[in-house]
Amino acid sequence: MRVVHVTTVPTSLIFIAGQIDWMRERGVDVHVISSPGAELDAFGAAHSVPVYGVEMPRAITPLEDLKAVRALARVIRGIRPDIVHAHTPKGGLLGMMAATAACVPYKIYHMRGLLTLTAKGARRRLLAAAESTSTELADLVICQSHSLRAEALKQGLITTERSTVLVQGSNGVNTQRFAPNANLGQMARSELGIPQDARVVGFVGRLVGDKGVRELATAWREIGEDPRNHLLIVGDYEPRDPVPESTREFLSHAPNVHIVGWQTDTPRFYAAMDLLVLPTYREGFPNVPLEAAAMGLPVVATEVVGCVDAVADGVTGTLVPARNVPRLREAIERYLESPELARRHGESGRRRMVTEFDPEVIYEALYHVYCHASGH
Repeated sequence: MRVVHVTTVPTSLIFIAGQIDWMRERGVDVHVISSPGAELDAFGAAHSVPVYGVEMPRAITPLEDLKAVRALARVIRGIRPDIVHAHTPKGGLLGMMAATAACVPYKIYHMRGLLTLTAKGARRRLLAAAESTSTELADLVICQSHSLRAEALKQGLITTERSTVLVQGSNGVNTQRFAPNANLGQMARSELGIPQDARVVGFVGRLVGDKGVRELATAWREIGEDPRNHLLIVGDYEPRDPVPESTREFLSHAPNVHIVGWQTDTPRFYAAMDLLVLPTYREGFPNVPLEAAAMGLPVVATEVVGCVDAVADGVTGTLVPARNVPRLREAIERYLESPELARRHGESGRRRMVTEFDPEVIYEALYHVYCHASGH
């Protein structure tokens, strides 16, 4: 059984990194296509899989997209896969079009989020048309979460018969790598200059508008007045969907705010936190709340698609309305003022991750999809 994964940029290959060895052990011949560069080459070397570089713009650009579809189709014909499995909105569009042109027997579009949830006007109509094309060309749409599938059904983008969710959804979480570790947290605090008795609020992710960074900064203007409180931000600013310059300026100069940039060794930063905050506007099924819960942290997130699957409200964390600064601030301060509540929700989150989000259960479900699709 030969499967080709398509993503527009190699960064998105993190979605499949954990499953490649597992699939190969079961006889799946995995190939990967993404935009060329050192990151793609490194991924291929690290996972011992063939990789193919094809330029794919992230924005919708008709002429460049047509070139990308033609190039993708040529590469796919050469590989001769049983299945093409394309990820993310743009990767799904180009991948489904190219796989159709290459007469691939079975096409899977993995819907990992909906840009239509926050887009407006002509851009929203364009994005909806792109999603519709991807879903109509696909033999199966795998939705990253149950709430995402419900929203896609509501928008008329998918049908019940040709869509599914793998078990609980998500990519699962490695609960051995992401596990409570007090010593690791103490070391990280020392390295960052954070007092051991400080109360640390954490944010992990891209520093962009849709992640609610502006709301987090606004809430922090009051929370940060208490010198015991520290904000630890793990992530980089990005030019697409930028945060307001005033927000960036505030976070850069506010006392007790620590911005460490993007990191691959995230467990040590989670270990330094007392709670995790994700005030996002939209998600598919975010990994960060799962990783934080596995580390024994309570999570404050928003009542949006994806987050409602990741956080059990009142059990493993607290959900608040998106863009609502007072409610966000209140939820954060509640955990800071009640260590016992934070401990209880953190322990519940850890148990939930261990029992419900085992990655291998999700890999098994996907493997059965592949076997059914290919007739193996």
